[in-house]
Amino acid sequence: MRPKNLEKEEAIRTIALQIIAEEGLENLTMQKLAKAANISPRTIYIKYDNKEDLLVKLFIEEVLSAYEQAVLKDFQFDMDFSEGIKKLWLNGFAYFKNNRHAFVLMQYGKSSPLLNKAYQQKSIKQGDFFGPIMRFLEHHVVAGTIRNFHHDIQRALLFSPLIDLMSEYFDYQERPEQIITEETLLQCCDAVIKGMLK
Repeated sequence: MRPKNLEKEEAIRTIALQIIAEEGLENLTMQKLAKAANISPRTIYIKYDNKEDLLVKLFIEEVLSAYEQAVLKDFQFDMDFSEGIKKLWLNGFAYFKNNRHAFVLMQYGKSSPLLNKAYQQKSIKQGDFFGPIMRFLEHHVVAGTIRNFHHDIQRALLFSPLIDLMSEYFDYQERPEQIITEETLLQCCDAVIKGMLK
């Protein structure tokens, strides 16, 4: 790819993420993106089939790796279960608070039927991302610390509450008082941990 094309592609991604963070996913259109990037919509459609294709690629290429790196900071697969889950929650909370666009795309990624297609196109298999978390959960199943649910069920039980709490966090940014604090988050995390223990 020529340098000028790389610059255009970088501008498209950067501006798309900016619009998502400032105006919300629903306000991102290809026309608005083209105008903000000072390019023709046709230029965007050379790289992306449509808005959904753009969002899925942004999620995989711009969010997933950064989120994984942030969440796994100072985390080890052989940590105490309670300590490990609290570390993952606090890391996720810190990352999302400062990266609203990533949170929006994460929400989109969970519900998009195109995400699996994108994973297939990029040959991303289960375990390619967040491997230490899977090993952590397996370690605690074998040790008899937690219930032996399927890993997708474990993930849903442990991390869906965090995502819902982050939604409340962003909702309450527009209100006089923020109810989702680090202290509240840790109290909720304790409740989730207790539900997973054998």
